[in-house]
Amino acid sequence: MSRQFSYVRSDVTFRSGDARCAAWLYRPEGAENPPIVVLAHGFAAFRELRLDAYAARFAQAGYAALVFDYRHWGASEGSPRRVLDIAKQHADWDAAIAYVRGLDGVDTRRVVAWGTSFAGGHVLRLAAHDRDLAAAIVQVPHVSGPASAFSQSPALVSRLILAGVRDQLRAWTGRPPYRMAAVARPGEIAMMTSPGAYEQVERMGDMREELLAENDVAARIALRVPFYSPGRHAADIDVPVLVQLATKDDVTPIDKAQAIARRIPKGEVHTYDCAHFEPYLDPYFDTIIEHQIDFLDRHVGDRR
Repeated sequence: MSRQFSYVRSDVTFRSGDARCAAWLYRPEGAENPPIVVLAHGFAAFRELRLDAYAARFAQAGYAALVFDYRHWGASEGSPRRVLDIAKQHADWDAAIAYVRGLDGVDTRRVVAWGTSFAGGHVLRLAAHDRDLAAAIVQVPHVSGPASAFSQSPALVSRLILAGVRDQLRAWTGRPPYRMAAVARPGEIAMMTSPGAYEQVERMGDMREELLAENDVAARIALRVPFYSPGRHAADIDVPVLVQLATKDDVTPIDKAQAIARRIPKGEVHTYDCAHFEPYLDPYFDTIIEHQIDFLDRHVGDRR
């Protein structure tokens, strides 16, 4: 049986652009110069929605971890709140990686990027451009803008685009954002309305009131998602990548994700019989995190 480490979690911040990002830094006690995994959440989400569960398991397995919120989200700075800016999130990833490479007590040659859903797409892009990463893990990753944006009904897509135009006009004229729900039930107006999605997200955080207060996003992102296809970088990635896909995923459709995953030269693909938000939850979480730790052990850990 592998050794189980105790760990210390600290609140830290790092600067990205015009603001500071809030993060949790996990250090396994007794692990000398461990690799470090950098984690961030998906579309319109924040750390408390189960990323602590992943980081804790990594720390118990002997890996350091940094979990951060993007600017404008969660505990990080940035105003107006809950504006999803893809370029800024890319910059936040760069800043987070630079921050961990400046830490004492971790092996900065063994930095792993971990992204889920929308952040999975960010990590694919990052892995193609940052040649010093040691490995990457992407869970139910966003790979294709058109595939994700048009997986919803035409009527809903039209509503989202109109909302996006309205918000963009407000941004250009200096007015507060026009917002829409990030996740809702089927038949409602939101960026994600998959059957069961709202209930699954509620289960992720055990923080219903905080979740409801944060469950919106500036609608302009609806105009940008169709043009964001980070899967096009797949063939340029030269580090090992664990790709974990959900067979019932109707947020990031699995057929497109599988096709992209096959283009990653050192890709390793696992599929699970679940929906997009269920990897964070029982009964799937334990299997998924065990596969992630096994991947880390083989590529950046002592089993290399």
